[in-house]
Amino acid sequence: MQVPDEEKVRVAIERLGEQIRQRRSYMMAMETCVKCGLCMENCHTFLGTRDPDDSPVGRADLIRKVWKRYFTVQGRLFGKLVGAEDLTLETINKWLAYFYHCTECRRCGHVCPFGIDTCEITMLGRQVLYWLGMVPALHADSDWAIHRLGNNMALTKSGAVDTVEFLMDEIEEERGFRPEFPVDKPDSDIVYVPSSADFMLNPDTLKGAALFFDYIGANWTITSRMIEAGNFGYLSDQYRTQRELVTRLLESAQQLGAKKIVWGECGHGWRAAKQYIRTMADVNPVWHIPIVHIHDEIASYIVTNQLELDPSRITQPVTLHDPCNYARACGHVENMRIIMRACVSDFREMYPNGEKNFCCGGGSGVLFDDEEMYPMRIKFSQKKAEQIRETGVGDGPEPGILCAPCSICKAQFYPMVEEHELNVEVKGLIDLVGKALVFRGKERTNNANKH
Repeated sequence: MQVPDEEKVRVAIERLGEQIRQRRSYMMAMETCVKCGLCMENCHTFLGTRDPDDSPVGRADLIRKVWKRYFTVQGRLFGKLVGAEDLTLETINKWLAYFYHCTECRRCGHVCPFGIDTCEITMLGRQVLYWLGMVPALHADSDWAIHRLGNNMALTKSGAVDTVEFLMDEIEEERGFRPEFPVDKPDSDIVYVPSSADFMLNPDTLKGAALFFDYIGANWTITSRMIEAGNFGYLSDQYRTQRELVTRLLESAQQLGAKKIVWGECGHGWRAAKQYIRTMADVNPVWHIPIVHIHDEIASYIVTNQLELDPSRITQPVTLHDPCNYARACGHVENMRIIMRACVSDFREMYPNGEKNFCCGGGSGVLFDDEEMYPMRIKFSQKKAEQIRETGVGDGPEPGILCAPCSICKAQFYPMVEEHELNVEVKGLIDLVGKALVFRGKERTNNANKH
């Protein structure tokens, strides 16, 4: 619900005070920063725009000045002399702009000498804005679709079934056999959670997952109540939308009798699942099952020699983008490299990588349909484009491959590689697994698509 303009300042101050008093990390961030500026040259948004308010310290100051004014003695007494400022509608509108420029990549937190995680401040600002009814179009539309259908893309069960049937037809035509892709299959051991965007934009990711589960003989399914690895509540509203999504998922898995939940390719969604589900879900805590990422599952099968993969099927040079929420938030680094080295014949690291990587430039949903935002996304991805060029994967006559194992990263890269003229194709990591898997005695080997 939209808060009237004349009430926004009062409501924002009340909500801000509630949040800062509840979370010690917010108070630490408000009090500890010494403005050393180390975060600025490590922030891809600032490197792209050179706008001080687009730096971690600049964004945090948009709230810090207000906190000083209303919640500290010196701010109430001395105001601007100590860097305190009154909250105005103009400031609130700046919050909407700059907190949705931040991609919540958390690179700043890894270089801050005091360990300030400015992503937390972005999350605070976005939550207050949500309570004011100020949300970008993409997040508002996703919020509506999530509450109605359980996914960001407003995908219905019939739409999902039609899509997977078509994709299984494609696999049968390409490989000579037809794997199953069950939807709402009862008594399944595994509930797989794909990104809803895979049904629209990343079909090879769905095909790769189906081929992997077929190879290992898994008793698996997806649930039509929750066809969504992403969690836009984590990006804008942690108190209602995020809680509803994780509750919906756990209830669905429980109803299907699942023994394990396997997460698909989505960076922020995996962080929300790995770190928040246990405390967010309105489900009896006595009932809980393992929640693992599909990359971990595949890597474990590789290291135990239970998968036959043929890297000669993918001969193009391949580089790997480390999604921020995998690498920095979840320690999800080496498993992807285990898979990559097993699947491709020419793997080239970009530098820096792992937890020191640079963001794709579209993280946390900085993809909303806004005329001003598209050129900003180009600027935000400049540093990543430099990294990709330096690998040389796009230097040959044929396009190389940029592996982006996250749904939002893929959505960012599809247009960005064209804008930066990088001569690469964007693929998910599971896409490459599907291409490299060898089904002896089952597939037409002469039909195994080569890159």
